[in-house]
Amino acid sequence: MTFSFFLCGLIAVAGKRGSAPTMVLSRAAFGVHGQKVPGIVSWLTSIGWETSLSIMAVLATTTVIRQLGAEPGLAVPVAATVIVAALIVGASVLGYHTIMKLQSVLTWLTGAITVLYVLLTVPQIDWAAVQAIPAGSTGAVIGALVMVMTGFGLGWINIAADWSRYQRRDTPDSAIIFWNTFGGAVAPVLLIIFGLLIAGSDPTLAEAIADDPIGALAVILPTWVLVPFLLTAVLALVSGAVLGIYSSGLTLITLGINIPRPAAAAIDGLILTAGTIYVVFFAQSFLGPFQSFLITLGVPLASWAGILIADIFSRTQDYDEAALYDADGRYGAVDWASIAIMAIASVVGWGLVVNAFAEEAAWNNWQGYLLPLVGEHWADANLGVLVALVFSFVAAWLARRGTIRRQEGCKGQN
Repeated sequence: MTFSFFLCGLIAVAGKRGSAPTMVLSRAAFGVHGQKVPGIVSWLTSIGWETSLSIMAVLATTTVIRQLGAEPGLAVPVAATVIVAALIVGASVLGYHTIMKLQSVLTWLTGAITVLYVLLTVPQIDWAAVQAIPAGSTGAVIGALVMVMTGFGLGWINIAADWSRYQRRDTPDSAIIFWNTFGGAVAPVLLIIFGLLIAGSDPTLAEAIADDPIGALAVILPTWVLVPFLLTAVLALVSGAVLGIYSSGLTLITLGINIPRPAAAAIDGLILTAGTIYVVFFAQSFLGPFQSFLITLGVPLASWAGILIADIFSRTQDYDEAALYDADGRYGAVDWASIAIMAIASVVGWGLVVNAFAEEAAWNNWQGYLLPLVGEHWADANLGVLVALVFSFVAAWLARRGTIRRQEGCKGQN
């Protein structure tokens, strides 16, 4: 997990050097028009994350309200869906400064409620039950690490520079990398360890988490703390979705759709709402489609990250902001080397991952076609994500150095 946030820190350096959103900066590596290929992947990733956070907020609201005595039925989930969608889209349309104000308050509130939650639920950890859980295979352990990596840092890496672009140009690269890595990883590492202990103590709770992650954790709390827990959890999820929808709106604009940013955010909000309705009211489970989504888009996203990181640290100059918007400028219209590397890495990577939820996400059963070459015992390892990342970095580092030198030599060109 820490490694995935380290990758975010590397990408965030580009924001400081170019003062532009992540997907705009990526044009230096893919070309002004070629960037639309990873741009589509980025947009789909952001939409998927926003939708998953919205789904968890709706499921948690429904579970807690029913725990407080509400009657079963559609009224509660319908109301929860409407409220959550309205909060996400409304805050996203208001823009960057509103988002930052929300985050500054929610960070402290979420931290306080999280500490309270840990204190109240520590007694429920059954150390004997946890220690009795059999060890997983090497492939399963690697696969779990890759899943965590794609679910945290790598899942947000496509917007890593969206916020660092406001940093001063004289901010040290090392400071940006360190604070992205440390700040991003420290809380998730501690909370995942605690969550594993809680889930490992109670198999029934572990099964419930697969269908409703937040709601399942809420039901083990005393009744008096359910309402503040619900409010904080939902607002935190909404805040995360707002961050994503703000950035995905920017990505939509970089794809050449010339509409105001609030309108782009509204479009994303409609898609988010439709996805939430499908999973909450029609899908068999939440976890299956979510994990399948993470791995499927994690492969090309890892490839894109490897290419852009190689680009960032091959350069000796800051990015030319004007050229990032000019297909006739130094970065050109399409960088076919980057497109080819991403295509090859994605094809190979998808062949080395497998859909572990064949029934819940049957649309993804086409993956894993290269596993017979490396051995079926690696099926759980999701090696394709790591292969795509490493291959793309090395290939781009070797294949594009001459291109980058020529770009940096275009002194008089925008």
